[in-house]
Amino acid sequence: MLALVKKPRIELSIQGEHVDEFIDWIKKKFEVTILSSKSEDSIPVEETDFWKEMQSNRVGNLLAGARLKADLTQAQLAEKLNVRQNMISDYERGKRRLSPAMAKRMAQILNIKMDRLS
Repeated sequence: MLALVKKPRIELSIQGEHVDEFIDWIKKKFEVTILSSKSEDSIPVEETDFWKEMQSNRVGNLLAGARLKADLTQAQLAEKLNVRQNMISDYERGKRRLSPAMAKRMAQILNIKMDRLS
């Protein structure tokens, strides 16, 4: 069973005995929506729109994630690279391709392996 607790937003995948009892217990405290009660309703993550969107801009999404992990804004990263902030935005949105030289510079600043950006 796939359930969604709306506030706070929590997704649960529950299997086994006493699932209905567990859901009833959670419903006492939270608003719950059952997304699916059959395991055959599940699909591989690779077939979801979310996955396809993430893969279509894999490098940009990885770059944005690494930047956030490094606790940098786009402007701060741009300053470290001596480029304009809109270039960082373009890289992250997949509007501009990373050159090998820029990928190397970003990897050094963000402390990630360069091959992650290629």
